[in-house]
Amino acid sequence: MLNLNITIDQKSGFCFGVVYAIQMAEEILTERGYLHCLGDIVHNDEEIERLKKKGLITINHEELKGLKNEHVLIRAHGEPPSTYEQAILNNITIIDATCPVVLKLQNRIKQSYDKKENILLFGKDGHAEVIGLMGQINNNGMVFQDMEDLENAELPQNLTLYTQTTKSKSKFNSIATDLKQKGYNVTAHDTICTQVADRDGELRKFATKFDKVVFVAGKKSSNGMVLYNVCKEMNPNTYFVSSTSELNKDWFKENENIGICGATSTPLWLMENVKEVLEKI
Repeated sequence: MLNLNITIDQKSGFCFGVVYAIQMAEEILTERGYLHCLGDIVHNDEEIERLKKKGLITINHEELKGLKNEHVLIRAHGEPPSTYEQAILNNITIIDATCPVVLKLQNRIKQSYDKKENILLFGKDGHAEVIGLMGQINNNGMVFQDMEDLENAELPQNLTLYTQTTKSKSKFNSIATDLKQKGYNVTAHDTICTQVADRDGELRKFATKFDKVVFVAGKKSSNGMVLYNVCKEMNPNTYFVSSTSELNKDWFKENENIGICGATSTPLWLMENVKEVLEKI
């Protein structure tokens, strides 16, 4: 055995929006035995599998069209207005677990649209949250991930800049500055979740305390990739895993100090499982 000294970051794990959605799902699963969820309830395959065993059925938007007289959970990422319209048509009872932070952003971006502002959204095109946000403005805005995405775009002089709630705060600020330096009149709305923003700084400190860091997150997690890169920047000996099966004994040396951390979509039980496996190698 390598006799590793292992510490789990106690501030890592589900954000309150994900906790709320999963609690709602589990309550209804206990009561009804099954529940449909529109899209992955969280971007973590291990947690999805756990809830699937309890009766959670993940469906897509096409399957929603054919579903009638059922209960459907809206996950923390939120949905566009068209989803609620479809639910009314099909007599579907919506269990709305949209994160309050996302809901507030949906309302703000809709207000900007109603004022006929030119909207730029810093986010991942096709991400569930982004689809919901763009739905509020009838897709009359531009989604981009980097300044490079805007190089060939014909942008109006006046811009209203929003951001997906799980993006990097420093990158958002840098983008806002770059646009202003290029001569655009930018009204920037920092709509990043404070819990996500705070975790950025916390992980920077956490990652430097250890010989190696194991970052645990789902491969689909946008927030996971942002925070993993934060850890990797602070500690090059950072490894990304989505399950215990991806751990490699060759990464570690005897008596090393190992830190385990994760994304806002990473369950604590999964990080604890990683710790248990590492303790036995």
